[in-house]
Amino acid sequence: MKSKAAVIGAGIGGLASAIRLSLKGYETHLFEKNEVVGGKIGEIHLSGCRFDTGPSLFTLPSLVDELFTLAGEDPRDHFGYLSLPSSCRYFWDDGTKMDAWTDRERFADEAERITGEPGEKVIAFLDECAELYDLTARIFIFSPFYQLDNFRKPESLNVARNFRKLNAFSTMHQVIRKRFASEKLIQLFDRYATYNGSSPYRAPGTLNVIAHLEHNTGAFFPEKGMRDIVEVLTQLASRCRVTIHTATPVLSVIKEGNIVAGVKTAEGIMNADVVVSDSDVIPFYRNLMQEERPARKQERQERSTSALIFYWEMKERYEELDLHNIFFSSDYPEEFRALGRGEVTDDPTVYLFASSRVVASDAPKDRDNWFVMINVPYDSGQDWAAVVERSRRNIINKVSRRLGKDIAEEIAEEAILDPPLIEKLTVSHRGALYGSSSNSRFAAFRRHPNVKNRYGNLWFVGGSVHPGGGIPLCLASAKIACDMIPPAEG
Repeated sequence: MKSKAAVIGAGIGGLASAIRLSLKGYETHLFEKNEVVGGKIGEIHLSGCRFDTGPSLFTLPSLVDELFTLAGEDPRDHFGYLSLPSSCRYFWDDGTKMDAWTDRERFADEAERITGEPGEKVIAFLDECAELYDLTARIFIFSPFYQLDNFRKPESLNVARNFRKLNAFSTMHQVIRKRFASEKLIQLFDRYATYNGSSPYRAPGTLNVIAHLEHNTGAFFPEKGMRDIVEVLTQLASRCRVTIHTATPVLSVIKEGNIVAGVKTAEGIMNADVVVSDSDVIPFYRNLMQEERPARKQERQERSTSALIFYWEMKERYEELDLHNIFFSSDYPEEFRALGRGEVTDDPTVYLFASSRVVASDAPKDRDNWFVMINVPYDSGQDWAAVVERSRRNIINKVSRRLGKDIAEEIAEEAILDPPLIEKLTVSHRGALYGSSSNSRFAAFRRHPNVKNRYGNLWFVGGSVHPGGGIPLCLASAKIACDMIPPAEG
């Protein structure tokens, strides 16, 4: 009889795992509690506009391409994406505007022209970030580095020999401040800590590696929008004979001694030789495994930040905006101090994403589709109705000042996503977007591994486990886990 695999959760990590397991010979079943797959990579429609609801930045597209290649297909036959000329347009309250060109030399020239920081310093820092990536990626991102065997690899020995270059005992901000004099450029590079829900004033300097992905390897965008990543992988999964069960939550995991024997849904029990969880590890242990101790162990780690997102259909198109835009806070340290207190500052940094800059059909030609997000703390019982009302007002005031027009009357239709709703829709504990934060030099070692010794056939992927959250890391988690799973028998 052919070996069976059950994958719990059809986020990007679960989809990738199901494809990989099917290609390894397993009869693979993918279970999703919602009516559609994709996890945080969703979409909504408001009148004439379409919105990507979650991740909006696309880096390391080769990780998506690899899934098609493994299946013997040409990825370009199914999935197209563009290389962006600029990864982001930055706005400051003093009227300064700067484009982060993906051409390094052009970006360095722009930074020097706008901030006065010598371009050679920018290039030197980007080279440093590239070296950091080359030093750490194979160990910290693309392998189960927490396993003892990995510390015997030549790559690990190279890390040990160059340990000082990791900047593990300095914060991201401390490293960046030593490199630059310009407060604006410091703030620009500090913001990469938010890519995994952390603070640049607390996260280790090793995480400056994140800037490498945008500024050295490039920023990209799918031709049909972020949701298309899910659509094409769902189609690939079907061609690979994955059985996808939507609107079918897993109620429990069946355990027999030191193995997991299958999963239980409302449809009954399905026996499985391999079980992969793409669910947040805390509710997974607590609700599906009925194991409180490991759930509490994970809860002791500081949660990452969450998000408050407004989806606004605007009555007119604003040509001042690019695809990705940042309106910076005038007091960045206070913004993160507030987040640490479980609060939201009255001067938050605003991220504005307008996908119609690439996907013209996402909005009528005379309108705009704005995805407007601020970082907020995870849900710890805040009065979210009050937070939403106050933040909405502060965001409108900030963006209006910078665009020179009151945008409040231009909002034709609105939808809102806050931490409690994020938790409800995606089973992300307390609405934290990335599981645990990286606000410690030991955070990477404390993140849940992709396999636990107690159960030999239970595996973990997704944003709450190693190597972390975001599309590239979730895809990496699927690769790590599935590479360790032996081929199917039968």
